[in-house]
Parts: sequence; structure tokens; C-alpha cells
Amino acid sequence: MRRVTRNLLIAIGIVALALLALGALPSYLGTGEPYHLTVEPTDDEGPTVDVSNVTDRRYPYLAGALASDDGRSPGYQEGPFGVKEHFTHTPFDELDALQRRNREAVREDGRVRVVHDGRRLYVDVRRGSA
Repeated sequence: MRRVTRNLLIAIGIVALALLALGALPSYLGTGEPYHLTVEPTDDEGPTVDVSNVTDRRYPYLAGALASDDGRSPGYQEGPFGVKEHFTHTPFDELDALQRRNREAVREDGRVRVVHDGRRLYVDVRRGSA
């Protein structure tokens, strides 16, 4: 095998391993207190986003918060140097998606008014372990 061909194959292998690491590694990285997507009941009137049919594949944090007893999703920790956020799904992505679905349902503080099985709720992202 020619030296140039061998070096090219080694370089391709290194790039492939680096891409695999970027896909798997970020989910294991995390620093600081976790963020949680939270849901809390409200009687506030106005437009809402219907989340009665959301799936845990598209909205894992929202589905986790709706199914939990305390209204909090599983925790999400930011990655060091801001790299993790580009490769993983975050609660911020879900809140942003809900805000884009109906801009009228977004309050001034960023919370989103949703309806789930007839219950009106606020959805927000909060930081803290307790």
C-alpha cells in the first residue's frame, strides 16, 4: 500500500472517530446546577399551545415534566465551553419551539401558556437542583 493511501485512510479513520465522539460524548458532559423544564397550573386566560398530543421523542423534557409529580423534567446540565448545546437537545429548544408555535401564548417573562388534557399550565425553564 502506498504511503499516501495509508495516510489518507488513517486521516479518514481519525475524522470518523472524532465525529462519533462528538455525537456520543456531549450527553455525558455537564457542569453547574441542572436546568429543568417546569409546568405549573394557572387560571390565566388567553391563547394557549395545545400539548395534549406531544410525544416524548419530540419533547422529552416537556413529557417528563407533565408526567412527574412535582412538575419538573429531568435535569439538563450545560456543557463546558458551550460546546454541548450544539450537539444535544435541551429544555431551551423545547421552550423555544412552544414559543414559536403560538406567539400569542407567550408572556412577557418568557413563560408559555399551554393546555394539556383540559388543564391550563405555564411552561418555563428554571435552574436549580431543589
